[in-house]
Amino acid sequence: MSYDKTTVLLVRNLPQSVEDYIEVRIAIMGNVDAGKSTLLGVLTKGGLDDGRGRARVDLFRHKHEIESGRTSSIGSEVMGFQADGKPVVEVQTLDEPIRKIACGEVCAHSAKVISFIDLAGHERYLKTTVFGMTSGLPDYVILMVGANAGLVGMSKEHLGIALALGIPVAVVVTKVDMCPPQVLETTMQQLNKVLQSPGCRKTCILINSAAQAIDVALQLPVKRICPIFQISNVTGERLDLLRLFLNLLPSSQAKFAPLRSAPVEMPINDVFSVPFVGTVVSGVLKSGVVKTGDSLLLGPDSLGQFTVTSVRSIHRKRINVECASAGQSVCFALKRVRRNQVRKGMLLISQTSTPPVACQEFEAEVLCLYHSTTLSVGSCIVLHASSVRQTVKIMAINKLDAAKQKQPQSFSLQAADDAKPVLRMGDRARVQLRFMSKTEYLTPGTKLIAREGKTKLVGIVRTIGNQDVLASGAGPRYEDHKSSTWRDNGNGSKHLVATPQLSGAA
Repeated sequence: MSYDKTTVLLVRNLPQSVEDYIEVRIAIMGNVDAGKSTLLGVLTKGGLDDGRGRARVDLFRHKHEIESGRTSSIGSEVMGFQADGKPVVEVQTLDEPIRKIACGEVCAHSAKVISFIDLAGHERYLKTTVFGMTSGLPDYVILMVGANAGLVGMSKEHLGIALALGIPVAVVVTKVDMCPPQVLETTMQQLNKVLQSPGCRKTCILINSAAQAIDVALQLPVKRICPIFQISNVTGERLDLLRLFLNLLPSSQAKFAPLRSAPVEMPINDVFSVPFVGTVVSGVLKSGVVKTGDSLLLGPDSLGQFTVTSVRSIHRKRINVECASAGQSVCFALKRVRRNQVRKGMLLISQTSTPPVACQEFEAEVLCLYHSTTLSVGSCIVLHASSVRQTVKIMAINKLDAAKQKQPQSFSLQAADDAKPVLRMGDRARVQLRFMSKTEYLTPGTKLIAREGKTKLVGIVRTIGNQDVLASGAGPRYEDHKSSTWRDNGNGSKHLVATPQLSGAA
């Protein structure tokens, strides 16, 4: 008797240089005390936890995080895989000291690098978690669930954020070594119920073998599936299946290939002042190719202006490189820029024939998520779009008919109080939003999350600038910029000054 066998071969090209390795960005989410940082410590350091959080200590950035054992900021860790699939990790045991491996050394010895984004689980730090999701551009999300606790607290909120942004999700159930079987069964039933609900519509697959791990890793980006891993950071149970899954996850760099010929655009996620180097900015290059010495525009500042700067040097995972392309996480050292001139939410873009214009208002198509209250014209909410995080006011609402997706009526701030609409759970609408503090640079198609405490709205930016939906009596407002001129800063640099056309009030 003969059997048909199918063999799947993984072919991975060796990187020609340290700047050509494959990168996959994965956000780690979940409720507080679910074991997010502990899992990252186990995966990146190569050892096991002692049951009291020893594996996570080296990952924390602040003293209060070490004392409380809870992450309050956005952490970043890397895990490398060699061409043969073996992980590049530090050597660690419970009785011996750790042999430290620098981030650059991990990347230099790896053909594929997993960049983990460690996000906070406490409700107090939800704004930090949402910022990490919108600005970090993760390819995948790993949702951590404690086997003894289930899907509680912020876990459902984090799952909703990942689904709203359209990011594939995998679930890791931790602490299975200390969880009674009946409690674990209850947790699994709860996970299946939530993931298969109309809001998620995921097919749950419990990973028990290497063949399953290989299959779901290749299908996760294209199918509505959700793999579930049951692991223990203390005993190491099924950690080998999770590592195999991570090694085979496809990278998203292929979808950025067409964007490499587009103008440069990199939102700034963080700013540093490095001694003897100067101002350094970090982020994910959304489009274009940047080389050392290139001149770029930095902005907008508080006045909506853009300043000319140049790239002094480029680092990728602490490795000095000469070039960075779309889809890569990079750091740029900038010339003629002081630390206090840069903030999160600004961006670097190419100098083109059409000067960039920052906007005060824009229109977005949104979906109102579940919450106990409603939103109406005049409500203020916190907007997250790419690296932009700022309070916005709802200036006008055009509710969309769910059946025909049409706009039956417009409502603005000047409408009668009894005629103003409200957005409730499940409502779709086109809303006009206005930044309350300063102008920002947005592009149509940018995904957004707007929240008031917990998540309120998810949607996408449609048009930039003021729209006719605002009443003429709203007072003076800036329309599209008609012209721009260069002004000398007096220190060898220049910035763009946009000349707006001011529309009169009624």
